[in-house]
Amino acid sequence: MAGSFDGKVVFITGAANGQGKAAALAFAREGAWVAGFDLGSKPAYPAYVTEASEALARVQREIAAEGGAFLPLTGDVRREDDVRAAIERTVEAFGGLDIVFGNAGIAAYGLAHELSEDEWDAVLDINLKGNWLVAKHAIPHLKARGSGVILFNSSIAGLRGLNRLSHYSASKFGLVGLAKSLAIELAPDNIRVVTVHPTGVNTPMNDGLAAMEGATPEEIAERSAGNLLPVPWIEPEDVAEAVLFLASEKSRFVTGSGFVLDAGLLTR
Repeated sequence: MAGSFDGKVVFITGAANGQGKAAALAFAREGAWVAGFDLGSKPAYPAYVTEASEALARVQREIAAEGGAFLPLTGDVRREDDVRAAIERTVEAFGGLDIVFGNAGIAAYGLAHELSEDEWDAVLDINLKGNWLVAKHAIPHLKARGSGVILFNSSIAGLRGLNRLSHYSASKFGLVGLAKSLAIELAPDNIRVVTVHPTGVNTPMNDGLAAMEGATPEEIAERSAGNLLPVPWIEPEDVAEAVLFLASEKSRFVTGSGFVLDAGLLTR
């Protein structure tokens, strides 16, 4: 496979399904060597999240069938040893690291005063701490390359509050602060840091939220979003296209900012 990312090494979290999988496929089709990191065991919360080893294997087979390279890696983004090992394995396999897409995340509904401490911690630890750990261990390798890009998958919930999603919104707002701070720290090393802010996306997480609520995925998308354009959600491939654009030389002067992909939601 050949394309605009020939020879680039990309590390993606939450790569087994949804937006992470779509990004992995898109980068591989453009010639990148891709490492995909996802859960090696089922977490306690939320209930819809599953272990991802077989899903990662499917991504590997799909990319290999198209002539691309994909390294499946399992672990937990909340565990520093897991993150460190996954990034080191990526560098050993592909010879370096150029692009990071911090995509792993969970969401579940609950009024702020009714959430348990464990529920709050799970969302903040996966969505925010996990991205910090990935950045922490990726940065030395990006510096060694003399340039790089870190992309964090935030959300429209990182730009506005959402009902019954206080822990999710807090984590996604936190990613914005993390990205802006890293952009300042890493600019001298020619490393860019950007957040991506999709509206509701047609992914297994959307299906899982719907099942927990006894609703349809379309109802969940409309309840949590309310897009201006007449669509209940966008597709994972839409996010992947944005990620590739932001990681490319076409966006070489974009850093410390957020790319909004909201179907007009925030215009309401």
